[in-house]
Amino acid sequence: MANWSDLPAALKGSFDKFSQLLQSDDQLKAFTTSNAIDKPATFGIKSSGSDNTILIEVSNGSAKATTGSAKDGLFTLSALPEQWEQFFKEVPVAPYQSYWGMFGMNIKQKGIEVQGDETEFAHWTHVWRRVLELAHDAQCGPMKEDTQPEPTQDYLTGKYVYLEAPVWGKSKVFYEYSGEGKQAIVFLHTAGSDSRQYHGVMNDSRMRSRCTMYAFDLPGHGRSFPPQKELPGAHTNTEDSYVGIIAAFVKTLGLRRPIICGASMAGQVCLAVAIRHKEVGAIGTIPLQGSEYLNMERQWHDRSPYVNQSLFNPEWVYGCSSLRCKPFSSYLPILADNHRQIFHGDLDFYFGGWDGRSRVANIDTNTCPVFMLTGEYDWSNTPEMSQKTADKIPGAKHKAMPELGHFPATENPQKFVPHLIEAIEHIQKVRASNLSTMRLSQD
Repeated sequence: MANWSDLPAALKGSFDKFSQLLQSDDQLKAFTTSNAIDKPATFGIKSSGSDNTILIEVSNGSAKATTGSAKDGLFTLSALPEQWEQFFKEVPVAPYQSYWGMFGMNIKQKGIEVQGDETEFAHWTHVWRRVLELAHDAQCGPMKEDTQPEPTQDYLTGKYVYLEAPVWGKSKVFYEYSGEGKQAIVFLHTAGSDSRQYHGVMNDSRMRSRCTMYAFDLPGHGRSFPPQKELPGAHTNTEDSYVGIIAAFVKTLGLRRPIICGASMAGQVCLAVAIRHKEVGAIGTIPLQGSEYLNMERQWHDRSPYVNQSLFNPEWVYGCSSLRCKPFSSYLPILADNHRQIFHGDLDFYFGGWDGRSRVANIDTNTCPVFMLTGEYDWSNTPEMSQKTADKIPGAKHKAMPELGHFPATENPQKFVPHLIEAIEHIQKVRASNLSTMRLSQD
């Protein structure tokens, strides 16, 4: 059995394979091939309490592994022996699917630390992430990835609409729609992203037959133009601005009795919409990865002038996903596409800007049912956190989704859609039952 207190020794049997993967991996070559890398850069990986370190030297177009001392690296990724042991399981459980997950937020773990230059750590985040993936592959074999059918036709139509909303003012907003079902549903994207996250869901035949689906890019996100009242680089998000733009979208498009569904910060706003459902015109909400309040230690690299936001931000959130959902990699360029400071400003709402602790218990789930869904691999908003919130809302439902993470609609639409349909049918059933009760009482 491996002794994980000495990481190079524990991985000795797979070290040659690891070295081969470092030289042959096309993804790593794409990350490291740049004339800007004009001299070698070295970082380390080790167990805490030991100085025996795996050293990764990165040059233009290549990377190689040796062993040595942590002092020889610009920075070193350190973790407790038992944490590395969990990381190097064939299929790690949450939150050990990534170093970011081990590093944690709401499940902050002792023993995890980045030693050395943290700015360099942020500069090289895409490289050390891929190196750790290759170390895992060398030790355990390639991760078995979920397969999904390749689409042959797209059913989405895109348009622009002008929205007048509180706080942000007038905005030219891009939206997409698909499906021919009776139930209208509006999908809301995650922080710093856009509605492309929902393409897999909106093209799904099961969803198209049940619903008419809409998804829009928030002002300043994706293909939408910045809002009238916001200076470039000054974006922030609040409950009033967020609920206001959703209400404006529903009203301007004339949507009748829509369900509102969103993940991450959009999962939080789904709870706010449930509280203010009359203002929005919603008949139910499906918060994904949502809870009543999050107060986390924030990563300030996402707004640093010394760190490439379009590189760092996608890498940071990548670690919230399920290991087997390789198609999720398509999400990374979506997040990288957004304007500067957008991701950081959205997190102003996600991290403490939304506070429903004294309010969620007042949600009337007879008129606006709430069905919460949470991916089990999410270390940012865990299933336990969502369940505690659901427990406070009379009549609310919650379900943890196996093998999915923080971005279920993007990670694996095939696995996510059955959970989504269950939530939609619950909302429709509750609404139909209450409408029948109202009619009987009126008779």
